[in-house]
Amino acid sequence: MKKMIISGVTALALLTGGVVGVGVIGNPVEAAQSTLKFKDVPSTHWAAAAINSAVELGYFKGYTDGTFKPSSPVTKAEMASILGRLDQPNTSSPGSNNFTDIPEWAKSGVASAIQKGFINPTSYKGKLDAKASLKRGEMAVWLTQGLATVDSDYKQALSDVKNTVVPAKEYFTGDLAASEKNAVAVAMGTGLMSVYNDKMFGSDRTTTRAEVAVLIARYASIAKTKPSNYKGLNELRQVGLTGTNINIIAPKYQKTPEDKVSLSVDYSKVTDDFSKVRNKNIITDTNYADLKIKNWIIVNTFAKGAERSIYYPAFVDEGFTLLRGAYFSFAELELNVKSTTMNTLQAGSLLNSATINPMSSPNSDAFSAYHGPSINNVTKNRGVFAVSNPVYWSVGLLHFDKELISAVSLVTKEGPTYSVIATD
Repeated sequence: MKKMIISGVTALALLTGGVVGVGVIGNPVEAAQSTLKFKDVPSTHWAAAAINSAVELGYFKGYTDGTFKPSSPVTKAEMASILGRLDQPNTSSPGSNNFTDIPEWAKSGVASAIQKGFINPTSYKGKLDAKASLKRGEMAVWLTQGLATVDSDYKQALSDVKNTVVPAKEYFTGDLAASEKNAVAVAMGTGLMSVYNDKMFGSDRTTTRAEVAVLIARYASIAKTKPSNYKGLNELRQVGLTGTNINIIAPKYQKTPEDKVSLSVDYSKVTDDFSKVRNKNIITDTNYADLKIKNWIIVNTFAKGAERSIYYPAFVDEGFTLLRGAYFSFAELELNVKSTTMNTLQAGSLLNSATINPMSSPNSDAFSAYHGPSINNVTKNRGVFAVSNPVYWSVGLLHFDKELISAVSLVTKEGPTYSVIATD
């Protein structure tokens, strides 16, 4: 990203933190040197480096009292003006700029943000609500729309994650707005944005000056990187498209050879494409309930750092590892219970599988913190199901030990059979 010269009353009203004057910031580095250390931004502040960089680049300036006010919210007009000054190409199909509530000082910046693809006017009804504080959910939308302008594969990613599992508390509680879900997923998958300590993405929380400073730096880096380089985004896209991340986390699991598939199964209908059985009626061993699998997440507890699954924090406690090299298998199940007395033991009898076991759910502190739907949420005394159509996550193991390996096979009533097994 280029260092930019910000000029005029329009830019100053935005960037000087309220210190409005007439003139030009000639050299952004020189202009920032006197404000590189703010009274309220000690060197230990989590965003100190990003704030100083944003000041050097001319995006922000401190207040006359020597503060930066890192926790102060940023308005939509302010953020649009900042985005309008980022060094990236214009979109080929910008929406018509029909906003009627943009302050005079921000009009050129908002127009530029539209041209560069950050803001789509068709998503609004003639008003941006420009003076309102920008919320994180809308910030995610703006930034990921900007990425889609830079690289068409980011645009494809926004489509691919439509049906994905987002590792944020709002997703599991059903509070993540559909209009923001795709953007939140891509923002998290690239590391552009993340959840807070309370596991919330915080779609409705305001965006602060400190956060904007950090996001601008991250955005500049991500915009230069191919989407395929982000493992987390690859997982989110695969889960969105197929319902599972097994091909990324456990690529050794391949289509089961014909000689290892039950003779009762028509091998011509066997597939290793999980999307063929996702949300289909699975043939069960008992008739206590009908069963569908909505999503299937695999987590390797031995992976470290960037090699970890993006779903690790939502399902597995830090430092926990499984024995004999097994991976965790988490399946989101949907049951249609046929008896008012069906219990968890009977649920466990639906599938004879150590990998997908409807009888138990993750019992980690992590899963609880993310408010993941558990079998305990849908049962009452003695494990009897309290609802007829429960949806919850189960926990099982995906084995690699040759003494324990068996194919994972799911036969659907509709015809396709999903069957995979670990290869050497």
